[in-house]
Amino acid sequence: MFPATWSRLSHMALSSRGRRTLSLFSSSAPSNWSKAVADAEKIVGYPTSFMSLRCLLSDELSNVAIQVKRLVGTQHPLLHTARDFVFDSRNNLPTRGLIVLLLSKAAGPSHTASDLLAQDTVSGIHTSQRNLAEITELIHTAFLVHRGIVDLKEWTVSDGPLKDMEFGNKIAVLSGDFLLANACTGLAQLNNTKVVELISSAIGDVVQGIYNENTSNTEQENSLDVKAWEEHTFLSHGALLAKSCQAAMELAQHDKEAQSMAYTFGKHLSMGHKLNSDLLPFVKSSAGESATFSFSAAPVVFHRQIVGQERWSQQLQQVKTRRNELDYSKLLAAVKSEKGVSTAMDLCCYHGNKALEAIQAFPSSEARSALENIASAITKF
Repeated sequence: MFPATWSRLSHMALSSRGRRTLSLFSSSAPSNWSKAVADAEKIVGYPTSFMSLRCLLSDELSNVAIQVKRLVGTQHPLLHTARDFVFDSRNNLPTRGLIVLLLSKAAGPSHTASDLLAQDTVSGIHTSQRNLAEITELIHTAFLVHRGIVDLKEWTVSDGPLKDMEFGNKIAVLSGDFLLANACTGLAQLNNTKVVELISSAIGDVVQGIYNENTSNTEQENSLDVKAWEEHTFLSHGALLAKSCQAAMELAQHDKEAQSMAYTFGKHLSMGHKLNSDLLPFVKSSAGESATFSFSAAPVVFHRQIVGQERWSQQLQQVKTRRNELDYSKLLAAVKSEKGVSTAMDLCCYHGNKALEAIQAFPSSEARSALENIASAITKF
């Protein structure tokens, strides 16, 4: 696929239904996760927050940053995206690239790898694998920026002036497209057809997953079971990391078995991390505390399945205020009163354990231990 095609598809998926918040940025990461990531960064040689530094300091994106300043004082989501990307280190956003680097170091070069490949390896990681980690981060960041596109059909006066939303959308499209174009260029420079196919298909998966999220109607959402939720979530949140891990093994000329184990590790780790993020509002908030969460969060989806559509509709009516708005603190309490939260926690632990099983296929090392710590961290709340 060409960058323009990826861009058009992502715009179609993201603009189908507006997203007023960026949940991927809104919750702070648990301290045990932050510690695991911080310790892992020391192993790969430099903080992963500098992976995209060459791109972020380029003249083109600097011009974009100047335009973003014009959004100061507005409520456009892109402004919050830019702020959190630069200042909010608690969320450890560049973890996908870090995982790729750690897995590359843990696996090392293949026994059948050429001498030329070994010569271009620094600290156990090949240059092409470092480039792949940067590409993975660029793609992930591009989709985060594109998620900030506001559906103007749902615009209300309370959102601020319409012209601010229109301008913010233009900048979000431009910024995301720029990052995707850079990722595409870097991908081509790897000179590996299979890796290009893997990452291209991952981009397609992400677009399809986000499209499914934004176009599913209420009836489809209420009929989601655990398996269907996992399938949808893997596309939007797991495919990129899973296929990037597999691609890292391909670049080091590892066999299909090692590539399969890397894919499995990336898949279960990303799924477990998504479940952990979805669970945070339900396990960290105390009684009566105000909390925000998405109706597509795992505990809510599983709760709806457990109680049934009729009772779920009754609960929604019971927690509405006089202004006909939802009282999220009461709704959160209703969800916590059933088994939706425990089901999500069990599933999170399952994926964390599966990730730990997969990583055992690689030799014992400091890098593998760091990956084990990260996989264990997602099962703690």
